[in-house]
Amino acid sequence: MNRKVYEILENDARLTPEQVATQAGVSEAEVRKVIAQAEKDKVIVRYKTVINWEKAGDDRVWAIIEVRVQPRKDVGFDALAERIYRFPQVRTLHLVSGAYDLLAFVVGQTVQEVGLFVSQKLAPLDGVQGTTTHFLLRRYKEDGEILSPGGDDKRQPLSI
Repeated sequence: MNRKVYEILENDARLTPEQVATQAGVSEAEVRKVIAQAEKDKVIVRYKTVINWEKAGDDRVWAIIEVRVQPRKDVGFDALAERIYRFPQVRTLHLVSGAYDLLAFVVGQTVQEVGLFVSQKLAPLDGVQGTTTHFLLRRYKEDGEILSPGGDDKRQPLSI
């Protein structure tokens, strides 16, 4: 039952406990108990709204940064990951498998601001062996929500 409540809330955190109970087929009291415990245990970390910033007129620059690191004895990747995720520019950080170790989603006001963050704060950290930065050009879907459905693009077509 907990999983069903979590899935319903993940899809729409604005629902009332009564609405969640109806969808889950359980009592409102059970839903309130599940939610309270999940918040206490940090299973529910926060409630989030997905914003289409492009439509809101926000000109922020988003980048995905691949980070290769040297894990440290006794703490592995965790100590360096903690240093990195504490930077306010880092919105999301994941440990991944493959050619690099950490994947960071970073936001700034300009390409130059993101570049300075990488070159002056991230890359010089002890244990960082290298970075590769990819700038996001357009977000089509985020957290399961389509941001730019087909036909919504008003840009001129590219012709060669």
